[in-house]
Amino acid sequence: MHKRNRLFVSIALVYGLLGGLIAIVRLIDPSLIPGNVPRAHGHIMLLGFILMMIYGIALHVLPRFGGFPLYSEQMADWQLYLANAGLPLMIAGWLGWRDMLVMVGGVLTYGAIVLFGLNMILTVRARGQGRTISVQ
Repeated sequence: MHKRNRLFVSIALVYGLLGGLIAIVRLIDPSLIPGNVPRAHGHIMLLGFILMMIYGIALHVLPRFGGFPLYSEQMADWQLYLANAGLPLMIAGWLGWRDMLVMVGGVLTYGAIVLFGLNMILTVRARGQGRTISVQ
């Protein structure tokens, strides 16, 4: 598995643990964590845990299903950077009541989603010589 894909899966697990911890703390005492905690928790679980897990697994598996290499490794690398820059900004924005941080983080996160979509579409639609890989 590519190092980047392992990072996506590892980061997803960290976000899953963080989201679970936030939920437990919030259940114990809602005033312990300031800010818009439900939105922060939701984004941590959906974008951090679920989406990053999907990124890591899909970037590894989908090219193998199609028998083609990933269309662009650089695009996937930038996807990792954008996703992991955007989500912390969004979380900081939700917890600090800073709409500008939420907006900037959302744009970066959306950029990662767009790169992922383009890369996957171009990967599974790939045709031509020299675009096959061996499945391991």
